[in-house]
Amino acid sequence: MQKGVQILKAGLKDEPEEHKPHVFVVLGASGDLAKKKIYPTLWRLYIDGLLPENTKFIGYARSKLTVDDIKEKCSPFLKVQDSEKDKVEEFWKVNSYVAGLYDKQADFKNLDTHLTTLSANASRLFYLALPPSVYDTVTSNIKSSCMTKVAGCWTRVIIEKPFGKDLDSSEKLSKHLAKLFTEDQLYRIDHYLGKEMVQNLLCMRFGNRIFGPVWNRDNIAAVVITFKEPFGTQGRGGYFDEFGIIRDVMQNHLLQIMCLTAMEKPVSMAAEDIRDEKVKVLKAVTALTLDDVVLGQYQGDPDGKTEDSKKGYRDDPTVPKGSKTATYALACLNVANERWDGVPFILKCGKATNERKAEVRIQFKDVPGNIFPDGQLKRNELVMRVQPGEAVYCKMMTKVPGMAIGAEETELDLTYNHRYEGVKMPDAYERLILDVFLGSQMHFVRTDELREAWRIFTPLLHTVKCTLYEQMS
Repeated sequence: MQKGVQILKAGLKDEPEEHKPHVFVVLGASGDLAKKKIYPTLWRLYIDGLLPENTKFIGYARSKLTVDDIKEKCSPFLKVQDSEKDKVEEFWKVNSYVAGLYDKQADFKNLDTHLTTLSANASRLFYLALPPSVYDTVTSNIKSSCMTKVAGCWTRVIIEKPFGKDLDSSEKLSKHLAKLFTEDQLYRIDHYLGKEMVQNLLCMRFGNRIFGPVWNRDNIAAVVITFKEPFGTQGRGGYFDEFGIIRDVMQNHLLQIMCLTAMEKPVSMAAEDIRDEKVKVLKAVTALTLDDVVLGQYQGDPDGKTEDSKKGYRDDPTVPKGSKTATYALACLNVANERWDGVPFILKCGKATNERKAEVRIQFKDVPGNIFPDGQLKRNELVMRVQPGEAVYCKMMTKVPGMAIGAEETELDLTYNHRYEGVKMPDAYERLILDVFLGSQMHFVRTDELREAWRIFTPLLHTVKCTLYEQMS
């Protein structure tokens, strides 16, 4: 077992849930998300010994399937090693499947009977790997038919983004969920909050004395948070067109990173203390208008090297004709508080760009009273690269080796696969699903946090206009 898993497993040994039975229900078990992400994640947690000992898994969907069918669908994505073949058979033996409709209460009563038969005194986790259009119906049926009634056990519900399309639809969903569940039963999952470098922001900021005095508007010129993908919608344009790049990436992933970068020091590492500080940041941000953004939509490059690169967004047959949905967005946000007023937080995200990259870049102000020749000094930058290849590096000036005294830019580089060679980096979904088992909501989105995020972006979403840009630009 790898070092990182050993450390994590040791930290879980004293958890009170360790020996209690649990049942994990995958709603939408026949879909892409389930086969590509949820089942592979459950398998990794199982093989690494990170789940409570007596945990069983149930798939639920409309399709008439068997566990063998689910196994066949998921096998290409499990990445089972030769040494794990016996263990993966054990994993599938603790799986079962129930077919049923999402809007039929009798089918959820049947699911409840199956849950009780498997383990009458188990805590229950429900993962909604489903389209948002059925959230209302499914959560109502869970509440009416599938909640555990055993003292000392709990029911928790994991909901995938998008959490609405704008402030009104998000509020409608939040109010619906609030009637059914308490906040500590709801886990709104944003997988970016499970990424190593995003979680490292808290440690970097509040675990190092050197950053505290300079982390403010007196020293920082700008904060740039970037997400780029070198490919287009690849046949998923119909789904993407319903949401666009702002809803898909900026309003959630990038805004969460911004909150962790800008928030004040929480009084503790408790989930509510951290989420309180994130909400304070969002409340200090003014709602965006078209004057604050640049929006674009990729078009085909006639000289592209691949067939995909020659096609524009509107060439995807699943995209509505004449669509104006943005596939690129740049937004400039201002956090109007004492620490950050006047510092631009620039959020950038796009599809079909020139590279794959996600990073946070803190750019410091120019050195006052420059004594070096013009053009030699560059601004210091602290960069945290989320993907590909986790890294933290600091751009700084140093003397050019040799007889003369000149300055050049270099880097202090902490690349994770060099410094932590051989240490397992868990997938974001592994961290977050494990958090749900443990009841930790630190890396999940709270209702008031969601409300403020939509307040910032909703006016913009109702007035979107975009220009065209070539693929790989």
